Amino acid sequence: MYAWDNLWLAYRKAAKGKRGKTPAASFELNVADNLLVLQRELRDYSYRPGDYHHFRIFEPKQRKISAAPFRDRVVHHALCNLIEPVFDRRFIPNSYANRIGKGTHAAVDRLQEFSQKYAYCLRMDIVKHFPALDHMILRYELARVVKDDSLLWLIDRILESGEKVLADEYVMHYFPGDDLFAANRPRGLPIGNLTSQFWSNVYMNPFDWFIKRELGCSAFLRYVDDFALFSDDKAQLQHWKKAIIERLACLRLTAHENEAQVVQCKDGIPWLGFVVYPTHRKLKKRNAVNFTRRFRHNISRYLDGEISFAELDASVQGWINHVRYADTWGLRRHIFNEHPIKIRPLRAGEGKRQLPRRKGVGLWKRKKWW
Repeated sequence: MYAWDNLWLAYRKAAKGKRGKTPAASFELNVADNLLVLQRELRDYSYRPGDYHHFRIFEPKQRKISAAPFRDRVVHHALCNLIEPVFDRRFIPNSYANRIGKGTHAAVDRLQEFSQKYAYCLRMDIVKHFPALDHMILRYELARVVKDDSLLWLIDRILESGEKVLADEYVMHYFPGDDLFAANRPRGLPIGNLTSQFWSNVYMNPFDWFIKRELGCSAFLRYVDDFALFSDDKAQLQHWKKAIIERLACLRLTAHENEAQVVQCKDGIPWLGFVVYPTHRKLKKRNAVNFTRRFRHNISRYLDGEISFAELDASVQGWINHVRYADTWGLRRHIFNEHPIKIRPLRAGEGKRQLPRRKGVGLWKRKKWW
């Protein structure tokens, strides 16, 4: 765990895309010394995680994000370097969140494939997923695979550091057999930790195999707390829904039951910001409205000199790279034609402007959006 090569690789991963940020830059200033300190603390069991920095995001929905100090993020990567490959081999192929070669767009592709083969879909999601994850259940699943005492010690330290981070996000739910002390059970994984994303898959893996083996549903996929089952038998999906709710209770989780309805695939399936049909995909209206509002705000910031053109363009390209997986040509053309941008003069200290090159976005090949 504390081998130099592992810590160096962990630092490189933690710093990727973050080297211009103050926490990463400060760590990099004395990177060798900082890694040696971490190495010593991990070796003699004196390592203690630091305090989280909390903030909220409001799109696509309100969430409390908890950012660990940079040195702790290095430790998270060092731990995941060792145990993630072992667990990943145990996950079902159709678990798409936070895995190499998977991701949002692969999950959308797979859901559309299923919608072309089956008549009905049951889509469900979990109530307050990360705040509700129970530490005792997670620790048991991790310890079934991880046998090294030093790794289990580090896992315990990270779990303890995030125990009360999301306490204000969780509404206590009592399950069969609970007593009043159940409210004191440690729960919650900080949204924003690399370990939280990975451990979410570990926590849900027995549930995934329950769907595949015990329910016998071969057309199933999951992305974090969103999952979908497909069948040509509507009654079968209704039966599976009841079994799923009971199984989730064993994991001390609940689903949004009223929203979990069996729908015909031809009518479209809401999934990860899109509405997926067997033949095409649409972007959810909320996504377009939120981007348009943010785009107008960023144009004003650019014209006022608060951000550079490159920063404005990066925000636009990030959105384009997501929505181009749906039928959004007309939507993109409408938004950018309705909000033209006038290039402002360079300000002192900005240096020579370099307009970014555009790759793979047909609309911008024909007409510059600014």
